[in-house]
Amino acid sequence: MTDIYRAIADPIRRKILHMVAERECTQSDIVAAFSISQPAIKKHLAILQEEHLLLERRQGKYCFYRLNTPVYQHQFSHLQRELGLVLEKKLAGLKHYLEEEM
Repeated sequence: MTDIYRAIADPIRRKILHMVAERECTQSDIVAAFSISQPAIKKHLAILQEEHLLLERRQGKYCFYRLNTPVYQHQFSHLQRELGLVLEKKLAGLKHYLEEEM
């Protein structure tokens, strides 16, 4: 299963995901959008690929990246459910605390 937390923990990876969600991008396109080195971008791309959030298409010497939409949507839904459960638990605790105080 994809570790969505690992993938979105870094703001650079979040921006890369946003870029490839809009259109296919080459590694050069992605490098040009940041002020960090090409090897650093390659590491971020590798993490996103390890988590199955990027699809890669090779054409000649170029490699194009795009969002793996089904995996991303599934993981995003899972993340929403987890965060919803955390919020529900916190709100229930707050309600309990407030009711005890009255």
